Amino acid sequence: MTFYVFSQLILNWYHFNGRKNLPWQKDKTLYKVWISEIMLQQTQVKTVIPYFKKFILKFPNLKFLTNSTLNDILYLWSGLGYYKRAKNIYKTSKIIQEKFNGKFPRNISDVLKLPGIGKSTAGAILSFTLNYSFSVLDGNVKRILIRYYGILGCSKNIKTEKKLWNIIKNITPIHNTGNFNQGIIDLGALICTNCNPKCEICPLKKNCVAYKEKAWNRYFLEKNKTIKLKKIYWFIILRFKYKIWMEQNNTKNIWNNLFCFPSFEKRKYAIEWLKKNKINFKKNKTINSFNHEFTHLKIQAKPIIIELLFQQKIINIQKTGIWYNLKKPQKIGLPKLVEKIITLLI
Repeated sequence: MTFYVFSQLILNWYHFNGRKNLPWQKDKTLYKVWISEIMLQQTQVKTVIPYFKKFILKFPNLKFLTNSTLNDILYLWSGLGYYKRAKNIYKTSKIIQEKFNGKFPRNISDVLKLPGIGKSTAGAILSFTLNYSFSVLDGNVKRILIRYYGILGCSKNIKTEKKLWNIIKNITPIHNTGNFNQGIIDLGALICTNCNPKCEICPLKKNCVAYKEKAWNRYFLEKNKTIKLKKIYWFIILRFKYKIWMEQNNTKNIWNNLFCFPSFEKRKYAIEWLKKNKINFKKNKTINSFNHEFTHLKIQAKPIIIELLFQQKIINIQKTGIWYNLKKPQKIGLPKLVEKIITLLI
């Protein structure tokens, strides 16, 4: 099958079956598509939709976003994960304001210099909004190419990435690029799925190697084998009536800039912290521990509730702390794990 026929099959399929009513596809702008593409990095569409709607309601355009604080963005991002994306959005908004007069750039080289935007994301933004002829290569597209061409032993490395980029660049049509890109992404998300693909209704099945061999599970992108670290964290929840103490995390880890409870890898360190801060309390209670997983880390959380005699001052060197109001919560960025603990306190 020629590249032209391949792309035409995708375009025909998209015309009748593709997704055309996603929130960021309505009244499409460079700004909206940029926000959606950043949110969609490593996150499914169904998860992103409610976050995107809230985000656009609060920040309908770049002007509103530029006038926001990082904490404003993190507050709306709470629970979506991969918080570096939120920080990249904040940094990008400032760059656009300073270097591009508050307007999202239209030149591919300028777009690629923005934080958190790689070749595929840049291609998606410019092709979906301006129909520029740039390819996309997300996980859905990679899966289709590997199965269609019967590429075995694909490891997640630079060599494979280069090979797949060469293929998709040849397939991507000069005209109707935006529809083609959305179509091949949709085909991967809806038909050529990771497990149990709907091969019988796939427009590419006639020349697909995986379909011919009836062995779609032989062709996949091998992920780098990573062993999840396992850690125990003791979380100190200082509580006075309906307020709890939180600190903004200034260390460069998974919760950078988010508000968290004081946490310690050993119980003895938690006790030392209480003594150092001369915490006066009437009672303490340990909540049942629970597990919380990240892509690279598994945490066993052990929350300890400390009921205070009064709302005392906490030594908070190089950190910003607040007394978080459970009845009238402040608008701050919170990790999912912290949100889980809060639900146990209400």
